[in-house]
Amino acid sequence: MHALDLEAPAEEKTKKDKSWNYDKEIKKLQVELAHLQAWVKKSGARIVIVFEGRDAAGKGGMIKRITEKVSPRVFRVIALPAPTDREKSQMYMQRYLAHMPAAGEIVIFDRSWYNRPGVDRVMGFCSEKKAQRFLELAPRFEAAIVESGIVLLKYFLTVSEEEQERRFKRRIEDPLRQWKLSPMDVESYRKWWDYTRAYDEMLRKTNHQQAPWWLVPSDDKERARINCISHILKSIPYERVKFREPDLGKRQKRPDDYVEDQSHRNVVPDLTH
Repeated sequence: MHALDLEAPAEEKTKKDKSWNYDKEIKKLQVELAHLQAWVKKSGARIVIVFEGRDAAGKGGMIKRITEKVSPRVFRVIALPAPTDREKSQMYMQRYLAHMPAAGEIVIFDRSWYNRPGVDRVMGFCSEKKAQRFLELAPRFEAAIVESGIVLLKYFLTVSEEEQERRFKRRIEDPLRQWKLSPMDVESYRKWWDYTRAYDEMLRKTNHQQAPWWLVPSDDKERARINCISHILKSIPYERVKFREPDLGKRQKRPDDYVEDQSHRNVVPDLTH
């Protein structure tokens, strides 16, 4: 079994030393994620990780830290756009089932089927009756996923009203972040308490033994990443797979009859002088 060797629990760190320790600890966790990847490929494991939460709670940054050092062919991120007219005519869960992992894959949902009791419900994209029906069926749907042999982990990132407002204002002021602020984000800011009631009921009714919810306090993004990634690694019983170092052998020699191609080729200009 694996063992995470963090220097100290994240909650014990002070603001003064956290930034330095964060860089060191996130690197350790990313090494462990690489070991997890090797085990998943070898064992044929199938894993689904669902990320939900408040707008501006840091889901994108969390997923980026998980996936930036591993293969996108093993760690697949699914962030579905609004459903098409054809998809609207299908069973609600149908578009998500198409993205379930095959052997040797980890699928990360950046928002998931929980759009229905969240944004769809609050914004009036589905009826209250359909939202309530979803809340009844979701535990059964997830139980079927788990019973098929898939490891299912669900995380809900929380953020305070004050911190969400600060992050939204930062997006408004920073041209590199403005694309992150959508009309739906603005509505979620205005409808904070409507979303609060919806999320409270969603978490209560879909928190079941086979796929419980795990809350991730995210006012401090770095602490949230350390805590959440650590929890993911500790929740999956993976083992380190010994790396077999390949023998590169000898590179072939340049053939005596090779003539370098003299045709025109476009080369990107070097602007670094």
